[in-house]
Amino acid sequence: MERIGVGERRARIGRRHRLAPSCQAAGPVEAAAAVVVLHATDPATVHLSVAARVPGSEVAGTERALYDDRTLIRMLGMRRTVFVAPTAFAPVIQAACTDDIAVKQRKLLIKHLVEAGIGADAEAAGKWLRAVEESTATALSLRGSATANELSADEPRLRTRLSMAEGKSYAAQPYVTSRVLFQLAAEGRIVRGRPLGTWLSGQHQWSPAENWLPGGLGDKLPAEEARAELAKAWLTSFGPGTAADLQWWSGWTLGQTKKALTAVDAVEVDLDGAIGYVLPGDEGPEPEVEPWVALLPALDPTPMGWKERDWYLGEYKPQLFDTTGNVGPTVWVNGRIVGGWGQPESGEVRFRLLEDVGAEATRAIEVEAAKWTSWLAGVRVTPRFRSPLEKTLSQG
Repeated sequence: MERIGVGERRARIGRRHRLAPSCQAAGPVEAAAAVVVLHATDPATVHLSVAARVPGSEVAGTERALYDDRTLIRMLGMRRTVFVAPTAFAPVIQAACTDDIAVKQRKLLIKHLVEAGIGADAEAAGKWLRAVEESTATALSLRGSATANELSADEPRLRTRLSMAEGKSYAAQPYVTSRVLFQLAAEGRIVRGRPLGTWLSGQHQWSPAENWLPGGLGDKLPAEEARAELAKAWLTSFGPGTAADLQWWSGWTLGQTKKALTAVDAVEVDLDGAIGYVLPGDEGPEPEVEPWVALLPALDPTPMGWKERDWYLGEYKPQLFDTTGNVGPTVWVNGRIVGGWGQPESGEVRFRLLEDVGAEATRAIEVEAAKWTSWLAGVRVTPRFRSPLEKTLSQG
C-alpha cells in the first residue's frame, strides 16, 4: 500500500483546485470542474470561489456562464445542498444524488401536508400535491419564467400554510410555495434562473428545465453508473480521501459509497495510518507547485471537500467554522488553513493569522487581501453562515 503524506495532499490542493498561481483556471466552468461543483447556498460564494481561481474574473463573466451561455447551472445536489455545476455534469449529479433526495423529500412533504390537515391521509395529500405541482408547472410554462410570488398568484394553493413544530417555541406556519418549487426542482422539472436583484441575492426566477436547456437535464442515467462517475470526479479533485470523506461529501449511504469506490477500481493508500483511496494510477507524487496563498470565501468547495480536516485545518475549527459545520472565510498558505478574513462596514478585507507563517507569506497575504478589497470595490459580503473569527473581523 502506497503512503501519501500530508505534504503531498496539500500539494494536490494547490494544483488540482487551481489555487497556485501557475495552475489557475481559464474560466468559470473550468474553476467549477476543478472542485466538481461550487457551493451555492450562499450566492456570493459562487462568484468569490471563481474569482479565487480565475485571474481577472469578474461577476459579469460568471453570470454570463450561468444565465447566458448556461454552461453552468444552479441545482440541488449532494447533502440536499444547492450547488453550481458544469451543465454537462448535471445529469450525473441528478442521478447520483438528487433523484434520491426528491423521493425522500416528497414523502416528508406529504407527511407535513397531512399534519396540516391537507388530506385525510398520505394518499389524499399526495393527490393534492400532484395537482398543485402540475398546475404550477403549467403556469410556469405559460409565463416562460416567473418568481415564486408570481406563481403563487397563478396557483393560489401555493399559499396554503403548513404547520411546523406545533406547540414548540420555534413553531411556524410557512407557505407551501418553497416546498413545492423545491420538489419540482429536485425532480429536474424546473431550474433556478437569474437572481432577483444583485449577485448577492438568494431569490431567483424559475424556468421550465426544457426552456432553460435544450432537452432539459438530458437523458436519465442509471443511479449506480452516475454514482461511480461522481466518485471518480471527487477522487480526481479531492483524492486521496477516506470512504468517510466521500460518504459525507456525497450524502450517500455507506453501502452506496463502497459500491461506487469498487466501481471505479479505487486504490487503497495509507494516509498516515488511515485507509484512503485514489484512482488507479494516481498513487504517485504530485508535481511540485510554487508557494501560494489564497483567501477563500465562506463555504468554498476546498475546505468543504472532506469530513476529516485535521491535515489542512489543524486546531482552528472553533474559530473558522460555525456550530453546524459550515466554514467561514479562510486564509491559506501552501495547502493549509492559517487564518480567516472578514469585512467591516467600510468594505476593506481584513485578515487575522492564527499562527506565524513567516514574513514572506505574510506579505503575500497582505497583497492578496488588497486584491480582494479592490475586487469587491466597496461591496460588503456577509456570509450566510458566520464563523466566530469572521464576526470579529467584521466589527468596527
